[in-house]
Amino acid sequence: MNTQNTEGRKHAFISDNFLLENEYAERLYHQYAADCPIIDYHNHLPPQDLASNRIFDNISQIWLAGDHYKWRAMRSLGIDEKFITGDSTDKEKFLKWSAAVPYTLRNPLYHWTHLEMLRYFDIPDLLDQNTGESIYHITSDKVNSADFSTVRLLEKMNVELVCTTDDPADQLEHHMAYAEKGHSVSMFPAFRPDKSFTIEHPGNYIAYLEKLGQTTGFEIKSYDLLLQALKNRIDFFHKNGCRLSDHGLEKLYYFENTGMKPESIFSKVIDGHQVSMEEIAFFKFSVLSELCRLYHSKGWTQQFHLGALRNNSSRMFAKLGPDTGFDSIGDFSQARDLSRFLDHLDKDDKLCQTVLYNLNPSDNETFATMCGNFSDGTVKGKIQFGSGWWFLDQKDGMEKQMNILSQMGLISTFVGMLTDSRSFLSFPRHEYFRRILCNLFGADMQNGQIPKDEKWVGKIIQDICYHNAKNYFKFS
Repeated sequence: MNTQNTEGRKHAFISDNFLLENEYAERLYHQYAADCPIIDYHNHLPPQDLASNRIFDNISQIWLAGDHYKWRAMRSLGIDEKFITGDSTDKEKFLKWSAAVPYTLRNPLYHWTHLEMLRYFDIPDLLDQNTGESIYHITSDKVNSADFSTVRLLEKMNVELVCTTDDPADQLEHHMAYAEKGHSVSMFPAFRPDKSFTIEHPGNYIAYLEKLGQTTGFEIKSYDLLLQALKNRIDFFHKNGCRLSDHGLEKLYYFENTGMKPESIFSKVIDGHQVSMEEIAFFKFSVLSELCRLYHSKGWTQQFHLGALRNNSSRMFAKLGPDTGFDSIGDFSQARDLSRFLDHLDKDDKLCQTVLYNLNPSDNETFATMCGNFSDGTVKGKIQFGSGWWFLDQKDGMEKQMNILSQMGLISTFVGMLTDSRSFLSFPRHEYFRRILCNLFGADMQNGQIPKDEKWVGKIIQDICYHNAKNYFKFS
C-alpha cells in the first residue's frame, strides 16, 4: 500500500493493549478472553449468504450495504443520499465513507472501522479521504476471493455459532441447506413473530396473514387459526434447531379483566373495521402470552428488545422503508407492565429463560432489578439483563450496563455480547466488548476492590465471554 499520505498517522491506538489500562486488564484479556470462541446468539445476518457461502464483489457490498449506523453518520455530515442508499457506484459510496471516517472521532464507528480493517485485512492505516482509494482496491481484491467467503469470515473470528432472526413464514430452506454442508460454524434460526400481532397497519397485516397461510397450508381466517399457525411454525423451527425467540417492541403490555377478546379484535381487523390503540395493545398482549407459553413448552429462551422509537421520519420511511437509520431511543413507561407480564407467566410456572434488552439507559436499573424478581433457582441466570443494545453497544453504554448488572445482579451469570448486526465484518465487536470487560475487572483489581486472583477472575471472564452462553442456550 502507498503510505505516502499517511506517514506518521498509523493508528497505534489499536495496539495489542487497546482499551486495556493496566497490567491486570492486559493479562485477563490476552490469557483468558481473547481466544474464547464466539457464540453470537442474536444477529441479522442473511441466511442465504451463509448457505451459498457468498463471495462479495467488493468491500462496499459487505461493509456499507445495510449498515444504518454508517448511514446515519454520513447523513449527519451532509452527504447526499445517492452515496448512501442511492444509485452511486460501490466505489463512490466507499470513498464518501472514507472521507467521513475522520469526522466520527469518539463515535464507536471510528473504533469499529479500524478494528475491522486490522482484523480482517491486516491494514493498520487510518481510513480517510487520502487512503480511501488504495484501501478500496486492497480490500476489494481480498474480499473477492474464497478466503473471504461468508463462512471463512466467521471462521477467521473464531465464531462457533450464529443465530439469525427469522420470520415464522420463513421456510428455513437456507438453514437446512447450510446444515447439510457440515461447516465448522453452526447456524440456527431464531423465531421473530412480531408481524403476527402488528395489527396497527391492517393492510400490511392482512397481507402477512396470507403469506403465513401459504406457509402453513391453510387460510388464517380466525384468531384460533392464527395461534394454530404459530404453533405449527414453532414446531417446525424447533425441528430445525431453533431454541430462541426474539421480539422488538416499544414495551410489553399487560391487561386483566378488560372485557376485550382477541377473537373479536382479529375479526374487526380482517373485516376492515378500525381498532383502538387499547385494542391494539391488548391484541399484542394476548398473542405474546400464548407464544411465551409455547416457548416454555419447548424449553426455548425468549428475548425482548424494548424501547425503540422507530421510523421517526415519515418522509424517509416512505422513500426507503424500515431499518434505514431513522430510529431512536424512546421514553416508554416500562416497569409496571413488564413486571406484570412476566408475573402473568411465572405464576403458572410458564416463564421460560428470558433476556431483556433496554434501549433507554434510564431504564438500566429497572431492567437489572427486574431480572432478580423472577430468578427461581432452577437455572443459573434464568432472567438476563441483556448486553448494551443498539445505541448502547458502545464503550460507555456497555460499561454502564455491566456496572449496574454487577451492583444489582450477578455479572458472573451474564451471557455476554452479541453483534445484532447485518454485516459479516462486525464480529470484532466481540473483541471490543471483551477488552472493555477485562478493563473493568482489571481496574477493580488494580484498585484493590476485588482480589488480585487472576485465575479466579479469569474464570469469570471466560464464563461471560463463552461458557455462560454455551450452557444457557440449549443448542443441539
